[in-house]
Amino acid sequence: MAVPFRKVSKTRKRMRRAHNALEAVGTTTCPECGAVIKPHRVCKKCGSYKGTKVVENKDAE
Repeated sequence: MAVPFRKVSKTRKRMRRAHNALEAVGTTTCPECGAVIKPHRVCKKCGSYKGTKVVENKDAE
């Protein structure tokens, strides 16, 4: 059986796992209603995309 000869130190273990951290999701605000949305997507609140009305919502203001 293969067994490590020496214990892996905390520093070496943490350096190996350094790229596993979660990244924050990029967000932007809708120019029409000011809601927080993902970029390049239709706003769920008002149904607009790049300043033009694309989808009719029942919840529209």
